[in-house]
Amino acid sequence: MNDYIDSQGFRANVGIVLMRDGGELFLGGRRDGRGWQFPQGGVLRNEQPEAALYRELHEEIGLERGDVELVASTSRWLRYRLPHQYLRRRGNPVCIGQKQRWFLLRMLGDDSRFNFEATAEPEFDRGRWVDYWTPVREGIYFKRAVYVRALQELGEQAFAEGPPPRPDWLTDAMLRVPHPRSPRRRRRTDSGPRLAASDEAMTDASVAAGAPDGTDQ
Repeated sequence: MNDYIDSQGFRANVGIVLMRDGGELFLGGRRDGRGWQFPQGGVLRNEQPEAALYRELHEEIGLERGDVELVASTSRWLRYRLPHQYLRRRGNPVCIGQKQRWFLLRMLGDDSRFNFEATAEPEFDRGRWVDYWTPVREGIYFKRAVYVRALQELGEQAFAEGPPPRPDWLTDAMLRVPHPRSPRRRRRTDSGPRLAASDEAMTDASVAAGAPDGTDQ
């Protein structure tokens, strides 16, 4: 079975926010050394998001359904686009980003329950607990806006007074995704038509801030 990519090119995905009693959240250290992130993974065709949640929970960090309590989930898909350099254009269909349903789980056991080698191709080889908003700073730049939206919505459900206050470093500026400049094209030396600026190949690395809504980037 394959992950589901919709007609717009967005791969369906679940994101997992695992919280322990002190309110700290779990981040997994990627086995390839490319930083820290929440556990997440693709939804298979004809698979329900909640079923994908528990499958990915086991595949990524070795936990079973009985190790956690489901606390909250986002009401709709949250979407982000992949920067140009992460696109795999040979795919069919081409995946241009991910649409994610996010789930907040409470850890019921202790850290001995983690198993980062539950599958033949582990995603993580280590983990750590961090303050509520720290994953926004630790995550790769093009996921930050979605992390904020997910944590805000989940926190409003999980805490009577809403999520913890945002730290001073969490600014609008850090949530903006840069748009790399398109390569300059050489001017034609003949009398042929010149390429208009609007015809330049542009990289769409923006987060669709208001849209509902995949690689495991």
